[in-house]
Amino acid sequence: MPRVLITTDYLRPGDEVDDYLRAAGLETRHVPMVGQRDPEDLVAALDGIDAALVANEPLTAGVLARAPRLRVVVRTGVGYDSIDIEAARRLGVGVSNLPGINANAVAEYTLGLLLASARRLVHSATGVLAGGWPREDGHELRGATLGLVGFGAAARAVVPLARAFGMDVVCSTGVPEGLRGDLAVRFVSFAELLAVSDYVSIHTALTDSTRGMFDAATFARMKETAVLINTARGRVVDERALADAVRTGGIAGAALDVVTREPLPADSPLRGVDGITVYSHLAGQTAQARRAAGLAGAAELVAALEGRARFTVN
Repeated sequence: MPRVLITTDYLRPGDEVDDYLRAAGLETRHVPMVGQRDPEDLVAALDGIDAALVANEPLTAGVLARAPRLRVVVRTGVGYDSIDIEAARRLGVGVSNLPGINANAVAEYTLGLLLASARRLVHSATGVLAGGWPREDGHELRGATLGLVGFGAAARAVVPLARAFGMDVVCSTGVPEGLRGDLAVRFVSFAELLAVSDYVSIHTALTDSTRGMFDAATFARMKETAVLINTARGRVVDERALADAVRTGGIAGAALDVVTREPLPADSPLRGVDGITVYSHLAGQTAQARRAAGLAGAAELVAALEGRARFTVN
């Protein structure tokens, strides 16, 4: 009986995903990932495992090499930068993701971060909690320009929501012109996006070319009143450069759902910077998105074990 490791923290023994996998003739082992995990613990969890349904596990070449039975890895999400794709390919391990599975959840959350930033909601709530009654002005989204960096499923889902608030939307993307198909968006260069946007929202994958793309030089090209929103990957942003830019007034602030190290370490340069708010990687975490991702991930895992993977990335 093939054995499946499940590390996604919201999946539990006896839930419908577990029932689905067991009905398919698989034996399941749940070792949920919460925060950082020692590589040796991950190696131990993968012992005797044929397939894995994973969160953001650091499946490095070294870890994969010590899991000789592993044939299939399925991410219960879109990003797969935590997996060494090339090493997996060399070792004969198929890797799949679930493109677009949580796009609506991420899009709604992005608008939530925009509203919270524009209306200073966190500042107000924490001020009241501390015994104050903050009454500073906020800003309306209507008439503001939103710059989308990337144009995948989540970014595309943001567009009608932003337009409903009366925002103008520009986008910088590598998606070929013939595949864009959205007349509500003006496609511009990255340089122009930085220059005209009141809010810059990151929706690009983490690659060698996007790692650290938001650095000191990038922030210097943004409006001093601009706010950065990141629901993509923490490593797209140089966190020390961001902290410096906000602290010195280079940009107005940032709302970050993702950071380089999660949970946010005590010595992070992002801590204690007025204008930067860090959230706990919640963009795709709705009940609906979790259920859809769990079931779709289980279906992809079973299909991949049978040699008919639909969303392989390697």
